[in-house]
Amino acid sequence: MEGAEGVWIQWLIARKNGAENYAMRLFTLEKGGKIPRHQHPWEHEILFLEGEGIVGAGEEEKKVGPNNFAYIEPDIPHWYRNTGDGEWKFLCIIPIKD
Repeated sequence: MEGAEGVWIQWLIARKNGAENYAMRLFTLEKGGKIPRHQHPWEHEILFLEGEGIVGAGEEEKKVGPNNFAYIEPDIPHWYRNTGDGEWKFLCIIPIKD
């Protein structure tokens, strides 16, 4: 994604694994990493695993850490920024679209 810095995405479950409805991805943002404001016509279900950061959606920003979760509605602008001292990891589940 244009403007993203220090981000790695691992596709854990996807169509190639036999999934028909949802994909699960593991995001790792290194210290200072970010994903800029963007939007999609699909929802996101997110579980934060390790580290801490800011997740923004619409006009709000929230600080999150391990065991926090977020739901991002379709078409809502959203962004992520690692504010911790180490890696920030989270699972992101999205619908599989053709």
